[in-house]
Amino acid sequence: MIGMNFASFLTLLVISLVVSVVLHYLVKYRVVPGVEGLFSKLIVGWLGGWVGSPVLGYWWTNVKVENVYIVPALLGSLAAVFGVSFLLKVGTMHRREEKPTARPQAM
Repeated sequence: MIGMNFASFLTLLVISLVVSVVLHYLVKYRVVPGVEGLFSKLIVGWLGGWVGSPVLGYWWTNVKVENVYIVPALLGSLAAVFGVSFLLKVGTMHRREEKPTARPQAM
């Protein structure tokens, strides 16, 4: 699936867009608010959908477009978007919890 055609690319883009919109606007699972956060989810979701079938398997052959198996691509996209967002949330929460060290007072 390295050299994919336009229909496969577009299918992965639509899957990623659906997953990104659901997580960003409906579930409100955000690291970066606004359009930038949605676009970052779109890119990560496309990559997750692209890797979804090779990692999860080629199943439900009735539900596929060109070389894209919809269910594994959907699960891969969801896992990638959620996983990357989760890791970034944990990293930013850890940074917020760190307290600055107090400087010694000059006498």
